[in-house]
Amino acid sequence: MSNDDQYGGGGHGEVGGTGQTRTRLPDSPSDAYGTPRRTPRASRGLVTVVGVVVLLIAAIAFANQSQDTPSEPSSDKAPASSSTAATGTTPLPAAPGTIPKGFAHNEQGAQSAAANYAVALVSADILKPQMRRQIVRQVFVADKVSELETSLDQAYGKTFLDQAGLDANGNAAQGLTYISRTVPVGTQTAKYSDGIATVDVWCTGVFGTAGVGSTNPVSNDWFTMTLTLRWTESDWKVEGFAQKDGPAPVHTDRTASTAEEIAKAATEFGGFTYAR
Repeated sequence: MSNDDQYGGGGHGEVGGTGQTRTRLPDSPSDAYGTPRRTPRASRGLVTVVGVVVLLIAAIAFANQSQDTPSEPSSDKAPASSSTAATGTTPLPAAPGTIPKGFAHNEQGAQSAAANYAVALVSADILKPQMRRQIVRQVFVADKVSELETSLDQAYGKTFLDQAGLDANGNAAQGLTYISRTVPVGTQTAKYSDGIATVDVWCTGVFGTAGVGSTNPVSNDWFTMTLTLRWTESDWKVEGFAQKDGPAPVHTDRTASTAEEIAKAATEFGGFTYAR
């Protein structure tokens, strides 16, 4: 994916303005007898008896104190802030095929919104005129809708659709399946306030046309989308977005699946609702 690509199915330029392991050391070797024994003397008998009594009294006192002040189990302690476990609340409910809405008015809500919007903005539906209008009107702030509709209509015009092997409605030829599916890998907030947030979404995805005879085979890509969000109408909406390549991991030597396998996977495996 190139930085110069504008709005492509897998390429967007700038739009709308903008375990810890604990090691236990081995115990010191114990001496079963302590210091060498000496021959006991009769004069020490009384001292021994007194010592035993004192020890018994101390043991009883300790036992009573332990019952009054139970220790706190270590499992009650909160995890460290550096934990790599997933964070966030339960994802928002959304009907199949729709974009979630009603995100929380906080930083986490902005990140969740950005992740879901990134999926919608680089989807196969964005290439279909009617679906595109629905996406734009739900995702973008009201005063950017008209501008974005015009920009995206131009970006996804006849030239782009012809190159992708799609008709005017964004559909692939019979027997072929166009795939554009984005998967957020992580999010981070670049800037945040109650009214405006800028969120980076690290993504991967699969893009192309699957099927026998396709001249646009399905491939994968890694890119980062930066979305500027505005709090409006009790929700986070997109004011502008841009995209750049990477960060991309090293490619493996895994054998590529056939076109039929990819097309089958695209229709059998459903998408997700994403939340921070």
